[in-house]
Amino acid sequence: MARSSFYAWMAGESARAADDALAHEITMLHIASRCTYGVPRIHAELRRLDRRVNRKRVERIMREYDIAGVTRRKRRSLTRPAKAVPAHDLIGGDFTAADPGRKLVGDITYIPTDEGWLYLATWLDLATREIVGYSMGDYHRAPWWSTH
Repeated sequence: MARSSFYAWMAGESARAADDALAHEITMLHIASRCTYGVPRIHAELRRLDRRVNRKRVERIMREYDIAGVTRRKRRSLTRPAKAVPAHDLIGGDFTAADPGRKLVGDITYIPTDEGWLYLATWLDLATREIVGYSMGDYHRAPWWSTH
């Protein structure tokens, strides 16, 4: 074994011993927090106790020893679940019509503007492929588009 390898091995042993000691401290702080503290709070507690330890080292040791905090925040969903039952498919995928005014389809889209979102509802005649009605509004959850 080369001399440099020996000293590297010795330094590694002392680093592992120091990591084990730090892991014991982290485990104690984690248990004291009722197993809720994660890396940021454990690191803050170590700093408060005048232990100068890099946050990334704390993260690595917690990962190696399977120590994880608990997130109690409820995740906010950006979509709102539909409260109404979806309408039946009355045209059955057949987008052809023999006479004008027999089959109408509609859609709602939103357009970004400088003043906020503009919601646009349109009705299309399947026979002529022309827009036969439309309505605009600044919100989409109200019946403004179904009554105009």
